[in-house]
Amino acid sequence: MACFVVPAGEAVVTKIVEKTTGKSVDKDEVKSPFIRHLNWLSNLLIGGSVLLAFEHVWHGEVTPWFPFLTAMESPEDTSEMLHEMGTVGVAMAALITVVWIAMVLVASHLEKTTPEMQKN
Repeated sequence: MACFVVPAGEAVVTKIVEKTTGKSVDKDEVKSPFIRHLNWLSNLLIGGSVLLAFEHVWHGEVTPWFPFLTAMESPEDTSEMLHEMGTVGVAMAALITVVWIAMVLVASHLEKTTPEMQKN
């Protein structure tokens, strides 16, 4: 119903942090690989949210007229929607974040080992 709202919200926060840290510091000077690769996380979250929103539009769960989410038409549906956002939406956002952490750790490891491999 509205599970895409949670990753979309995290994407907005991540994009704000990315833009804020990007303006104040040159990316080459940043020591933390997590700060350097925040754009990866925001791209993963935005891409997933857009695909999920499209899927919900396709199935008629998101409409172009108020209240936009069909689950907000009755209190019972709204309760079910909030439960889905709290379970499925949070789980999706957490999984995307864990995958991003793994990607950053692998990339960081490869950045450290690749110059040594090129010398041999």
